[in-house]
Amino acid sequence: MEKASGYVDHIVYRNEENGYTVLVLSLTGKKELTCVGTFPSVSQGLYLEAEGEMTTHPVYGKQLQVRAYEEKLPQDKDAIERYLGSGALKGIGPALAARIVRRFGEDTMRVLEEEPALLVQIKGISAKKADEIGQQAAEKIMMRRAMVFLQKYGISLNLGVKIYQHYGESLYRIIQENPYKMAEDIHGVGFLTADEIASRIGIHVDSDFRIRSGLLYCLSLAQGEGHVYLPREELFTRAARLLGVDPSYMEKHLMDMVLDRKVVLREIGEITAVYPSRMYHQEKNTARHLLELNVRHPADPAHLERRIRELENETGMQLDPIQKKAVAEAVGSGVFILTGGPGTGKTTTINSIIRYFQAERAVIFLAAPTGRAAKRMTEATGQEARTIHRMLELTGMPDEDVPDAPVHFERNEENPLEADVVIIDEMSMVDISLMNSLIQAVSIGTRLILVGDENQLPSVGPGNVLRDMIRSGAFSVVELTRIFRQASQSDIVVNAHRILAGEALPLDNKSRDFFFLRRQDADTVIAVTLKLIRDKLPSYVGAPSYDIQVLTPMKKGQLGVERLNQILQHYLNPPSENKREHESGDRIFREGDKVMQIRNNYQMEWEIRGKYGIPVDEGIGVFNGDMGILREINDFAQTVTVEFEEGRFAEYSFKELEELELAYAVTIHKSQGSEYPAVVMPLLSGPQMLLSRNLLYTAVTRAKKCVTIVGSDQTLARMIENDRPLGRYSSLDICIHELMAAVQ
Repeated sequence: MEKASGYVDHIVYRNEENGYTVLVLSLTGKKELTCVGTFPSVSQGLYLEAEGEMTTHPVYGKQLQVRAYEEKLPQDKDAIERYLGSGALKGIGPALAARIVRRFGEDTMRVLEEEPALLVQIKGISAKKADEIGQQAAEKIMMRRAMVFLQKYGISLNLGVKIYQHYGESLYRIIQENPYKMAEDIHGVGFLTADEIASRIGIHVDSDFRIRSGLLYCLSLAQGEGHVYLPREELFTRAARLLGVDPSYMEKHLMDMVLDRKVVLREIGEITAVYPSRMYHQEKNTARHLLELNVRHPADPAHLERRIRELENETGMQLDPIQKKAVAEAVGSGVFILTGGPGTGKTTTINSIIRYFQAERAVIFLAAPTGRAAKRMTEATGQEARTIHRMLELTGMPDEDVPDAPVHFERNEENPLEADVVIIDEMSMVDISLMNSLIQAVSIGTRLILVGDENQLPSVGPGNVLRDMIRSGAFSVVELTRIFRQASQSDIVVNAHRILAGEALPLDNKSRDFFFLRRQDADTVIAVTLKLIRDKLPSYVGAPSYDIQVLTPMKKGQLGVERLNQILQHYLNPPSENKREHESGDRIFREGDKVMQIRNNYQMEWEIRGKYGIPVDEGIGVFNGDMGILREINDFAQTVTVEFEEGRFAEYSFKELEELELAYAVTIHKSQGSEYPAVVMPLLSGPQMLLSRNLLYTAVTRAKKCVTIVGSDQTLARMIENDRPLGRYSSLDICIHELMAAVQ
């Protein structure tokens, strides 16, 4: 760490939202130093003592990346006048600053902070304006003091601003008494950060606050694994491992959390399930709304049969009996589920359902969880499909009645979707939170048609919505199983069904679209993968290398996404003088990189640009699994611009890059809902739980024209044999049964 001190000569650039600033520090001996970092309250004329890392920027030269700093108020008259004249306090410009300093001299800063009423002696300052200036000066002092205090506990400047804005002056009491409260209140402060602060303060490992926060943290981690709840014993085991505290300490705190409505307990069979309150209520609300929608719509059988015959004549498509049943059930059910694997005629059936309702002059909305899935739905049906978030009109505008309301969906119970039929594709991807929002926006009388493949992996987010709904037995379900003749000519389709049936795959490479290349060494597997992506597959499938996707079961290891992405980036988007790059943690982002958003960000703004880059549409929300190309790195503003599917451009600050990952290779789980011209799957070994049948099935069914597996035939065989999917704790089906029993 290097240190520097001097006056702020001028501010080069400042982002008012996050405090990121580029400033020039005037050092002794008429030297100057550019400093970059988060400076929430720094203004021209202040004296700074800063420390950080000295770097050399290729364009802007030598600069100090500031990690910590302390402000000193200006002492001499010139420095005070420069500080006030810079606009540090609203309402004071250069001329007024000169008059104030002429009157009060080196006592000016004390007057501003302690006796602002004396400012009325200056021409142009009323009593009201003097009071406003005094309040501003006091606020800056409090902010300055808070930043110094928080830095002592290793809290970054950026996070410090968030903490101060949330708590104000009460932050001192909270950090001294219960730093774990920050983990509950402030996004960006996790349990581990709060725990580190607590250890510096000297809070005991068996502190009530620590145990409570640790339990909530374990439930939060479980949501990241897809669980809606955890059995109490498993929660205690996880928390004991995290906290180093005996589980016997935890029962009391769990009951306190129930009383505080942080968690909900309920008995499921022989276990006691512990839910975060939000998850519990989302499942209950979803179950209630689904049952309210699930009313029969009587249809005249003769009219129905006649309309289906007319549909067949109009389209030239002959529906088999099970497809006809699906159309009839879609017409007669309030909630209908259509499921089936590849090649079983789901698209034909959906199109028949759409045409039936169009002939009835019904208003039909089509949607899917991701932009890519929505685009596929549009191509398959010829009708406009949107993401569920866009259909529900995600907005960041505050509610009139709740000015500080977070982003929300405009479509809800009070403002439902104005549709007669809502059709959702790729339902296996929909988690309980999104389902809860969707179902609230569908009014009674509207038909809800859910389409998906229950053999796919469940959603990345918590819950197992599609499978739980089917398992409940409460809704009309039609499963398509027959592979149609045209689809049966594709070995991708045939082999996908073989995998589901647990049958061995032919690996003789006589196929036109399904290949297995036997290799036993990780580096050789990677070399073959590269050759396929760069040289072999683009011309074979008629797609650029960028569109060919590497899928792997795991994140870590020799063939995990982390290592694969580093290698693939080096060969597919190598360093160049024409491409700017930025190092973030242990990753390098480079212009032209293929990237993926790895968490839902409901606040991220995006725009669609027309000719000459002029915005023609805008919105908010970038979601887990969205893929795009990193188009620009702006070192000066410290931002990167990513173009996502549908031509949506989003701008990330360097501090937000933790939300992005390279995506030359992605986990199979993250590929849900996507379809690629070709898929390459490197496969040697890995944890048993990640080498499962439904994981392999999901990977294979992501490919449109070609699948190539490179690696071990023994591992491939083990995946087909392992028909135990990753278990997840969800209970939507139980909620549905309970509500049904209550009304009988």
